[in-house]
Amino acid sequence: MRSPRVFRNEPAPESVPPLSMKGNMLWNSVGSLVYLACQWLVTVLVVRLSLGGYDAAGLLALAMSVVGLFGTLANYKMGTYQISDVNRENELSEYLGFRVVMLAASFVLCMAYAYATCAWYALPTIALFYCFKAIGLVIDVLHGTDQQHRRLDYAGMSFILQGVSTLAAFSAVFYFTQNLDLAIIAMGAAAFSVLVFWDIPRTARFEPVCLKLTGAKAVFFLKTSFPSTIAALAAGSLFVIPKQMLSYLSGDAALGIYSSVAALALVVQMGANYLYGPLLDVFPALYFGGKRAKFLKLFARTALGIIAVAVVCSVGLALAGAWVLELLFGQSILSYVYLLQPILIATLATAFLWFFGDLLIALRDFRGNLIGNAVAFAAVAVLSYPFVSIWGMNGVSFTGMAACLLGAGMLLLFIVRKLGQCPVGAAEE
Repeated sequence: MRSPRVFRNEPAPESVPPLSMKGNMLWNSVGSLVYLACQWLVTVLVVRLSLGGYDAAGLLALAMSVVGLFGTLANYKMGTYQISDVNRENELSEYLGFRVVMLAASFVLCMAYAYATCAWYALPTIALFYCFKAIGLVIDVLHGTDQQHRRLDYAGMSFILQGVSTLAAFSAVFYFTQNLDLAIIAMGAAAFSVLVFWDIPRTARFEPVCLKLTGAKAVFFLKTSFPSTIAALAAGSLFVIPKQMLSYLSGDAALGIYSSVAALALVVQMGANYLYGPLLDVFPALYFGGKRAKFLKLFARTALGIIAVAVVCSVGLALAGAWVLELLFGQSILSYVYLLQPILIATLATAFLWFFGDLLIALRDFRGNLIGNAVAFAAVAVLSYPFVSIWGMNGVSFTGMAACLLGAGMLLLFIVRKLGQCPVGAAEE
């Protein structure tokens, strides 16, 4: 029996011509960068609009860190798996059904963790921010189908709409109320509107947008992506643990300052994702098609692109970082300009950890991805307390930097090993 559609009056899925690779990369990059800029401006405006110093910024940073960890669990690393599902083994409705189940389960775990590790006054903020991020995680599943059909213009415009609307909602509500929780609720309402009025109608052009999940399919998803999820949780905690250590040792204000400065360098990490994200269905097609030379060429170009983004950002921050920070946060932030370059190096290392890990998932080497990220997590567990105790705010960067470099090195070894197993296609013989 056919599953019910969300919009019953919509026509059946239609044939929509795909965009070129350059068009998809352009739309994905522009949309994602606009969204990133708007989310970054939220972390700026929570400082500039606040009448209480950096406390609200620190509370927001704490909520982002904790929710980020359990958002990784809710994602269950199915985004990368869905995009690289080149044989269409599963339907959109099944990916959506599994995502909703994981969101509910992860919320319970998130709040239990927050209750055990965070101050009581932070719990409502964490819960509300989780709900806001949950909407985005549902939208991400729809974007996965958009990418499978090579129409990232739909996803790119969605990112633009989400970014602009959530920024406007947060700014207006926080300015008039000085209430962080109400501002997060407003962001959630804006994101939900984009889901209903933009994303669902467009993705429905490819597949019915509904929920369908059998017990057998749920077990399949749980079993298949379990190693990748453990690896993602390890990777997601690489900065959560040292940040929480900083909050514990130095207070919310210190965490707010660090997070405000770190927002400038986040463009490297996100920019890397926007470079390789649209290629996660291209890499496995080349690999399993036996086109090793083309795979290596694309791999090298992607890695060089990530490095180029980091170099440009490093030079730019060295020349104008202090001016930009003062413009955004006022003179009080100038004493912390020294945090910028270590943060930048740490984000570059994180970008390569993400790239190598997602590439291994696309190549279906779940074991290698797990081992590499486990190495990084072990380093964080050992280094967080001594590094933050010795270097304070810079200790967060040094901890993440060391862990990501160790993990990325291990992941690269598994990529090299996987390439040794790649069949050589007729075109390359």
